Amino acid sequence: MANGNGATTEEGAVDSEIVLSVRDVTVAIEDKVILDKLSLDIERGEILGFVGASGAGKSVLLRTILGLMPKQSGTIRLFGVDVDQASEAERLRIDMRLGVLFQHGALFSALTVLENVQVPMREYLDLPKKLMDELAMLKVELVGLPPDAAHKFPSELSGGMIKRAALARALALDPDIVFLDEPTSGLDPISAAEFDELVVKLRDTMDLTVYMVTHDLDTLFTACDHVAVLGKKRVLVEGTIDDMLKSEEPWVKSYFRGKRARQLDLAARA
Repeated sequence: MANGNGATTEEGAVDSEIVLSVRDVTVAIEDKVILDKLSLDIERGEILGFVGASGAGKSVLLRTILGLMPKQSGTIRLFGVDVDQASEAERLRIDMRLGVLFQHGALFSALTVLENVQVPMREYLDLPKKLMDELAMLKVELVGLPPDAAHKFPSELSGGMIKRAALARALALDPDIVFLDEPTSGLDPISAAEFDELVVKLRDTMDLTVYMVTHDLDTLFTACDHVAVLGKKRVLVEGTIDDMLKSEEPWVKSYFRGKRARQLDLAARA
């Protein structure tokens, strides 16, 4: 039987591993409660799509998980470790297992793509420049960028290339889980679809777990194994796309069973 800790049962079956566990987390900004006793789990190897209305607090939760925003109460565990109770050494090890793609890429404009990818390496590793250059080039190629893109500045890149460069930086330390904040926002449909395919491919080849904040229905239908809907300051509904399509929660019903959603569902099932 499952015990929720990734342990082996008496029958010899291995239970799923919870990579991220959020329990009863409350976050407030200037006395306004944004998240209220929110709970959420993500299992190893899955792509979670985190969706909700604009302003509901999707990015707030992401930043809270990453330690960029304080919480008022609750527990966040990464790889089984309570981050509030972690020692400095444990926190460092956890940080090295995380990769982050912020909204709009957030590349450093004064650095080339190669130098941007090397930022996490410089912060956490002590490597010779030649080896660091080689590793960074591998990440550039891994996300489908041409080799010459490595020596360009963000201002010389298209929107799709910026997202790929930011993803390469997120993968710099070979993380176990990557956090993607609206990764296809601003991309044309073809570029967005290619990015979704890339994320799935990387998950499969690198054994990644993916936490993706998104509003893109195409992404939810084609790339995500699991979906969690944020509403009323907590997770309203979670499950597969089929679960979303069956939900009678008003916002979920409108979002996933509206005209555009039905078209996507038909296309996905064709």
